[in-house]
Amino acid sequence: MKNLLIASVMFLFAASGASIAGDAAAGKSKSAACGGCHGFDGNSPISLYPKLAGQNEAYITKQVKDFKANTTRQSPIMLGMVAGLSDEDAADIGAYYQAQSVSSAAAFDESKAAAGRALYKGGDLQAGIPACQACHGPTGAGTAGIGYPQIGGQYVEYTLAQLKAFKDGSRSNDDNKLMRSIVEKLSDDELEAVANYIASLK
Repeated sequence: MKNLLIASVMFLFAASGASIAGDAAAGKSKSAACGGCHGFDGNSPISLYPKLAGQNEAYITKQVKDFKANTTRQSPIMLGMVAGLSDEDAADIGAYYQAQSVSSAAAFDESKAAAGRALYKGGDLQAGIPACQACHGPTGAGTAGIGYPQIGGQYVEYTLAQLKAFKDGSRSNDDNKLMRSIVEKLSDDELEAVANYIASLK
């Protein structure tokens, strides 16, 4: 059942044309305004803001669209930043960041990361929780072709904030409620453990 659910979502992403061919060279100049928060090479110096270096183009393009729509993913800061971007701009910026290399793993708590490893790698079958690596890969590299994001080496603070946002419904831009259906079954301690393990990935 779990594999069927994941396969179905992967098909929907593929069918929706998630792969977009942006221009990384054009994206470099278009992303200049993003550098203040995300770093000019996509390696944010601030744990509140995500690292975008190495992030796949399809995911970034979708997030730009979602921030512009200001419904399923809301941020006053991001709304202002993306308001003037076209779909082509979003794809170009996504292509630029995808071409960059993510910095080394973020700071994390080793004991919490150890606790999060089992959930990330194997999930919890009895609780109906699939392994995180089923979509995000064993190293957190994501799945570029269908827009599953790279998460490995991401800041604990940022990852935890997003997991909690999915859990409380303030972020709802996951197709078919995939993330929300998973995190609603996890305790706050488990979310923190997974976020720390994700930060440890390289």
